[in-house]
Amino acid sequence: MPTGIRAGTLTAVAVAALAAGATLAVPADAATRAPGFLRAADLPPQPSSPWTAGKVTAGVPEEVENDQCLSRALGGGSGTWYRNFTTDLDTAARQVSVQLPDVRAAKGRFSRLDKDIRSCPLRIERADPEVEATLKDYGSLPVEEGAHVYGLHTETSWGATDIRLLSVGRDGRTVTVVDWGRLGDFRDAPVKAFKKTTRTAVEKLH
Repeated sequence: MPTGIRAGTLTAVAVAALAAGATLAVPADAATRAPGFLRAADLPPQPSSPWTAGKVTAGVPEEVENDQCLSRALGGGSGTWYRNFTTDLDTAARQVSVQLPDVRAAKGRFSRLDKDIRSCPLRIERADPEVEATLKDYGSLPVEEGAHVYGLHTETSWGATDIRLLSVGRDGRTVTVVDWGRLGDFRDAPVKAFKKTTRTAVEKLH
């Protein structure tokens, strides 16, 4: 069974933040160095609306730089790319990948991201005590050098509720994060399909 951690957090606009982001496309020379990315077809299926994939883009979007779960480890630096995914509904996703100088650095970044995701509800509680969160640990995946999947449900004092699935994985010196979100709660989270998406994301890092 997943492990639950309750705390205050702030993700009432999580889906909108996932759908937003910079639009600067990767320059041709940078694109050749970018790791492989998910395609729209790799995301958990949305029966009422197909996924649309944005361009693979160099850098880190502003939404990630300000994110309580990811900003400390992904809030800057070179060798980083991302791709946004949107639907016509209230569901959006993003993949962020970073290439480190060597495997040791990548192991450290993976560990830091994993710890930051685990602890982000406590940090956001201090930022906004009007929102309550439950973090669920959905376990690790045996793919390449490993991956870990989490779920984060948030609810505000005025009733807004969001569900978010987060995963971090590593292949060699490259680390990737997949971030999926929509309005709803854990019952709306496609955990099995998201685990498949995470496995695909890590396999494509070659």
